[in-house]
Amino acid sequence: CAQQLRSAYHQKDLAEGRKIAEKVVESFHTCPIPEIACLGRTLRRWTDAFLAYFTTNRSSNGGTEAVNGIIELHRRLARGYRNRHNYRLCES
Repeated sequence: CAQQLRSAYHQKDLAEGRKIAEKVVESFHTCPIPEIACLGRTLRRWTDAFLAYFTTNRSSNGGTEAVNGIIELHRRLARGYRNRHNYRLCES
């Protein structure tokens, strides 16, 4: 299953990758392995977003999610400081 999903993303031809991805969506939810079946159900719920990767020339929101992760990391690190001055002292 992992290799089949990975192969969809590694196809040079986006149309071929989409065909593989569509097969994944149609087959994973019936797998007897509970984790794969759960992934299949999730992919079925998110089919439009999942297949959009292949119709938008491989674009995704990965960059946005990475920046958001960095912002959230700094927010967590800053938590507990009473004022900005103390936070700045900690960074130097």
